[in-house]
Amino acid sequence: MTTATTARDALAAHATALDAADPLAPLRERFLLPEGVVYLDGNSLGALPAAVPPVLADAVRRQWGTDLIRSWNENAWWEAPLRVGDAVGRLIGAAPGQTVVGDSTSVQLFNALVAAARLRPGRPLLLTDPDHFPTDQYIADSVARLLGLEVRRVPARELPQFLAEQGDRVAVAGYTPVDYRTGELYDMAGTTRAAGRAGALMLWDLCHAAGALPVRLDEIGADLAVGCGYKYLSGGPGAPAFLYVAARHQAAFDHPLTGWNGHAEPFGMSGGYAPVEGIGRARIGTPPILSLLALEAALTAFDGVDMAEVRAKSLSLTAFLLHCADTLLDGHGFTAVTPRDPDRRGSQVALRHTDAYALVQALTARGVIGDMRAPDLLRFGVNALYVSHRDVLDAMRQLLDVVVTGEYRQDRFQLRTTVT
Repeated sequence: MTTATTARDALAAHATALDAADPLAPLRERFLLPEGVVYLDGNSLGALPAAVPPVLADAVRRQWGTDLIRSWNENAWWEAPLRVGDAVGRLIGAAPGQTVVGDSTSVQLFNALVAAARLRPGRPLLLTDPDHFPTDQYIADSVARLLGLEVRRVPARELPQFLAEQGDRVAVAGYTPVDYRTGELYDMAGTTRAAGRAGALMLWDLCHAAGALPVRLDEIGADLAVGCGYKYLSGGPGAPAFLYVAARHQAAFDHPLTGWNGHAEPFGMSGGYAPVEGIGRARIGTPPILSLLALEAALTAFDGVDMAEVRAKSLSLTAFLLHCADTLLDGHGFTAVTPRDPDRRGSQVALRHTDAYALVQALTARGVIGDMRAPDLLRFGVNALYVSHRDVLDAMRQLLDVVVTGEYRQDRFQLRTTVT
């Protein structure tokens, strides 16, 4: 028996043992996963929860089709943004009445940044990360132009020091706890404290954190947070995003988009705007009800789930993926860029390779679905509710075979698609 065969057998035995001891393994049945597919792209679009199709069918056929406009009252459509907001809040450490769902992540980012800057008048700086997801940087630039602020792009690792030195000039800092490319995890609590000491506000983008790891917004004294519903929350493509505003800021929260849903008397049809008390003032226009109800159903996949157990399994999966990559892919041009320190790792692993795009396309053709981020990163996201250690091992085995056979060099895998 060769050394390589022995190593593969050892990995298989390890995967089997880890999966057998996994307390979250039964949760896989809460998702409708295609047969023969290893899905490691839940950090872009979560898999379909089994609870969603019947809820959507009822929403379309009965609530919309039969009850029609009466559903705003009879099926509690009107309350959905706040009701679903509280459901998300339970996963991000927010007490009820601080989270609302509706609109896109970009819209929520814009609203939160403008409102935060208005809460800190006279401070000229808006901070963002040069490695932030592009939308966050675009929105920061737009808000700065609108309000006459200056954007400073300060790397996340340097942010606490910058706040210590120039924090009295900072209105708001918009950052993410998880780097979308590498999966590196930053210190939310420490950074939030640093912003607070400087009198600045901290806005967290939780798109790669909500549903993947424990987020304790109230506990760490967070000011504001936004996040999408379609990644680890598995709310479906284009699922509405959420906005968290700490209760202590709500009375002074001056929302830039003052739509009728946020009015104190939305059906009074007044010509002047008067915001409702509480987080409801962050509502804007008519919410996307079908998407909201799909997200609400998706969130039931977390029923009875301890986020500490989700985090423990996520770290086990990512550690095992890194181990498989080290063992199987050594000498084939791959470099792991995700931190190995579990305290600095989110719920994905990124590998660098010069042919990342073609490799991901070849893997997808084999039923192993990850994604890539320019210029050279293969990303593998793990959702602890439905990904197994066997999935991770199968993915790395397939990746090795794609490289060894040269399959990824085929012309069909070189052609760039719009979505990578």
